[in-house]
Amino acid sequence: MNDIVPSSLQTRLMTTALFCFVSSVAHAQDVSAWAAEKHSAVRLLAGSRNGAVLLGGVGFRLDPGWKTYWRTPGDSGVPARFDFSKSDNVEAVNILWPAPKKFADGAGGFSLGYHDQIVVPLRIVTKNPDQPVTLRAHVNYAVCEKLCVPVEADLELPFASIASTEDSALGAALDGVPKPASIGDPNPLTIRDVKRIGAKSVQVNVVAPDGVDPALFVEGPTPDWALPIPKLAKREPHNVQRFTFDLDGVPPGVNPDGAALKFTLIGGDRSYEFNVNLN
Repeated sequence: MNDIVPSSLQTRLMTTALFCFVSSVAHAQDVSAWAAEKHSAVRLLAGSRNGAVLLGGVGFRLDPGWKTYWRTPGDSGVPARFDFSKSDNVEAVNILWPAPKKFADGAGGFSLGYHDQIVVPLRIVTKNPDQPVTLRAHVNYAVCEKLCVPVEADLELPFASIASTEDSALGAALDGVPKPASIGDPNPLTIRDVKRIGAKSVQVNVVAPDGVDPALFVEGPTPDWALPIPKLAKREPHNVQRFTFDLDGVPPGVNPDGAALKFTLIGGDRSYEFNVNLN
């Protein structure tokens, strides 16, 4: 005997099925398919379509034990490179790098990067906010365990949703991006001062809360600078921790006097960026 489903229940079931279908379609519109390789995968995320400046992201998924790299990889490694030039109705894309982790590179040094999963936010400036936007990215990156594997991927994603399902994920990723700060800011975690010591060394005094072991990274004004990771040299009273590094990795023939350095300071759940001219 055939079961008879009440019309009211049929309506509810059809409504639920339609809602699930619409939700899945909306979700599919806000992320691209994963471009998967042997040890990693990468995809694009689209935030809500609202105004001339949009928030997007590049999501990485890594196998256990595998890592990829920050914009400055540290003592070894290859940073990711992004080409958005084939996008439609996109004036500029600003890459907002989340604070990295420091990990042993297996050769006695340290590399800077990410493991497991990470979303790198993108701030996207459109040419015309009233016209369709499609982001296209050619991504070059490396994933490493004991050996490094180069990866390339081509990704494409339209920004179509007024209210994106990925806004919360992109907001969380944005929270992990170091905040701009100035030397001597009254934050619990800050750089108190930066001093040149002789011709070759730099000393950085960091203030950190009790129980926090901060990490400090430094970058030169152009990608061909390869400054070493600052090392903790001494703990001072009043929660001051002194880091030092030598001016190694300065491009040949370049005078470092007055160079614009960028420091990234990470401690606990806080991270900040400081732009400093080397005196």
